[in-house]
Amino acid sequence: MAKNKLENIQDCEDFIQGCLFMGTGGGGFPQLGLDMFKKALDDGVSLEWVDINDIPDDVWSVTPYGMGSIAPMTQETKDEIKQLNLVESDEDISMVKAIKELEDHIKHPIGCIVSAELGASNAPLPIIAGARLGIPVVDGDYAGRAIPDEMQGTPFLYGKNSWPFASVDNWGNVVIAKKIANAHMLERIGKMLSIAAYSFTMIAGTPLPAGEMKEILVPGTLTKCLKIGQAIRYAKEQGKDPIQAALAISEGWKLFEGTITKKEWEDRNGYLFGAVEICGKNEYQDQVLKVWFKNENHVSWLNGKPWICSPDLLTLVDKESGSGTINTFTQEGDHIVAVGMKGLEGFRTEFGLNKASGPRYFGFDIEYVPIEELVIK
Repeated sequence: MAKNKLENIQDCEDFIQGCLFMGTGGGGFPQLGLDMFKKALDDGVSLEWVDINDIPDDVWSVTPYGMGSIAPMTQETKDEIKQLNLVESDEDISMVKAIKELEDHIKHPIGCIVSAELGASNAPLPIIAGARLGIPVVDGDYAGRAIPDEMQGTPFLYGKNSWPFASVDNWGNVVIAKKIANAHMLERIGKMLSIAAYSFTMIAGTPLPAGEMKEILVPGTLTKCLKIGQAIRYAKEQGKDPIQAALAISEGWKLFEGTITKKEWEDRNGYLFGAVEICGKNEYQDQVLKVWFKNENHVSWLNGKPWICSPDLLTLVDKESGSGTINTFTQEGDHIVAVGMKGLEGFRTEFGLNKASGPRYFGFDIEYVPIEELVIK
């Protein structure tokens, strides 16, 4: 069985850097991912993933992920949690419990774990959960990026149910959702559970025989994240441009460079909504880029005209370090480089754009134009 393994903390840091680059501003917090990796390494578990072809078609797969807003927690919320005398457990423990709860419910042993998305904590969590349970994690995910909704994942795109699901929050509350009307209600119910949990809940869902999982997996993305992170580190060690090194691996483009001059945000319905405005620098002097996000970046305007939009990827990267940013933490004065990559072809269909991932899905009357047509003249 071919394996790719995170041998040490440097490997884990590289992997998280790659997830940040592909995460388009969401996907969880890097420090959380790194802390969980450190604890797993200290506990002696083996952090690895396997090739899709090494998974037998008849085993059952499950997808564990965190659901909730990435907005900063207010002091009012912290005070309310304290008043309720809630005792917090670790996220990876909650995720392991969610997988076990789902396994008990569906009465099939789980033989494979699949990541829902690429993110700085939402990709490490399944790897750690698989390691703690002794269940192989497949090299791939269901989005090729980080996403805010169930509808931007390939299970929805290709008509696979992501229920039943088990939800376990960090306070130990367990919910089994046996039947859901549709993917939109799954997203709504999951978000309501995360709001009740004051932040996040760990969910195990999308139980599928591996044969069906292979039909919708975006393969090789965990290895891709590791390679991107390594390329960033190697470039910095050699005094080269880490962003260009990452773009060579991701087959992406530099889109813009400038300083964030305005940021607006709100925590609403379990999501972080907002936008940043970036005033151009160097070759982009006197230009303005605006980026709208729903947890992740999805719609942009260059000099007031619609530009790069989902399903294509747009990540804001720190100019000096080459590290992808999280929308929770970006602030006015940050010097960033906007980078872009092609999204999945399946989401460029009429159904994919209008019902799942395009600008109109997110409420904007904008005609989607593929990124390669916008950047290659």
